Amino acid sequence: MIRLALPSGDLRIPIARLLASADLRVEGYSEGSRSYRLCVRGREDVAVRVFREKDIPIQIALGNYDLGVCNLTWVIEMQARFPDQPIVALQDMAVGACGLYAAGAEAVCNSLADLRLMPVVRIASDYPNLAEAFAIAARLPVYRIQAVWGAAEAYPPEDADVAVVAASDESALRQEGLQPLFCLLESSTCLIANATSLASRDLSSVLIPLLGVGQSHVGTPRLPPPLPAPTGRARPTPERRSLRMAVPDGHQQQYVVEALRTGGLPLEGYDESRCLRRPVSPLDGLDVKVIRPHDMPQLVATGEMDLAVTGRDCLMEHLYRFPSSPVTEILDLGRGQFDLSAVVSEELPATTIAEALEGWRSQRKTVLRVAAEFPAIADHYARSHHFWRYQMIPIAGASEGFVPEDADILIEGTETGRTLAENRLKAVDVLFRSTTCVIARRDASLGGRQREVFAGVMAALRRAVGAPAGLIQWGRD
Repeated sequence: MIRLALPSGDLRIPIARLLASADLRVEGYSEGSRSYRLCVRGREDVAVRVFREKDIPIQIALGNYDLGVCNLTWVIEMQARFPDQPIVALQDMAVGACGLYAAGAEAVCNSLADLRLMPVVRIASDYPNLAEAFAIAARLPVYRIQAVWGAAEAYPPEDADVAVVAASDESALRQEGLQPLFCLLESSTCLIANATSLASRDLSSVLIPLLGVGQSHVGTPRLPPPLPAPTGRARPTPERRSLRMAVPDGHQQQYVVEALRTGGLPLEGYDESRCLRRPVSPLDGLDVKVIRPHDMPQLVATGEMDLAVTGRDCLMEHLYRFPSSPVTEILDLGRGQFDLSAVVSEELPATTIAEALEGWRSQRKTVLRVAAEFPAIADHYARSHHFWRYQMIPIAGASEGFVPEDADILIEGTETGRTLAENRLKAVDVLFRSTTCVIARRDASLGGRQREVFAGVMAALRRAVGAPAGLIQWGRD
């Protein structure tokens, strides 16, 4: 059996066409099937699994899959930290061309030399390994890498000086208000292989057709030369007088839009149809930014944000990872509810986690494989339930397809259970109920006007949930 890993998301349709031209017609792939295990028409010797793109190089390197298709940026990102992994980039597939750029906010950072005038260079990226390689090569004396789940282009100038971000071209960056500083990589989707499989297995029935529809060239990364010593004075950090609040994009956006509108604090540019990164607040002195909910607890902890509306799952992941963090939940908005559950294959004869563990013990399973988008929560759960040896597998999404082939247990959010059923899975335990909540620092020090704005925001959010005036819940048991 030849195992092929394909990406989810916008690349499905062009990659499906490429595969079809190589006479590899993956059933349901271009249609966006909710199943993550697919078949190739007329080919019982090929097994296809759909992943989030950034997870594919990891699965190929582990040897769980022989061949994969993903953007070269994710391969280089993994190799920047783990250069000896057995993964080979075979061919550019000429789909999804993009560049990986270091970019700064226009009128603040227009050249690499400007970075040497900053006391601390803050770099935001969902490619943190390449971002650090960039900082080291440029010989930045002091820098901080902010690893984010996405939307890194929204961070400069308030929350980062530089974003290392993928974009179709430089004009796309300028449309985001960013000035390209350096192109680290020009890339597109490529065909990759596990080096051991390539050397020891006959993959020709899939490999030869795929090699016939792409190009031979595969891009290579570039790094900047050391920057010259600064000739001017370091730029002072401006004092902030406004209150800063983060609100989420993605799935949680609809719930937060509803809460803000109900509470009488609608944001211009942030509704069911729009998601401007910097919506306009009707409250003077309140600055709002839209970012990924996963990244909010860390920004609140470091003082970049005073308030944030995120999911309790994101907060708990942060607190399990950083137990001494000053971030706490101050109000439950009661929206966007789902269960964070322990999920196993429906074929496992167990209805509880205790029965599942007993079944694995009886099978003499020596290592349990645990997959999760929230690895700190999953690790805490595994230790609390006395798993013996276990392997933690952090993943980016498309998680229902990991069990049972690539993981024994999945820590996953479940609402209706429909997707679990479609992927032949079941929940055997509930870790906790996650809802949309408001978080802040328990030791926050706010100025006079900031305190007034804080009180106004909280009054609006309390109205949205019907909480009594003045009642703010600090922390949770």
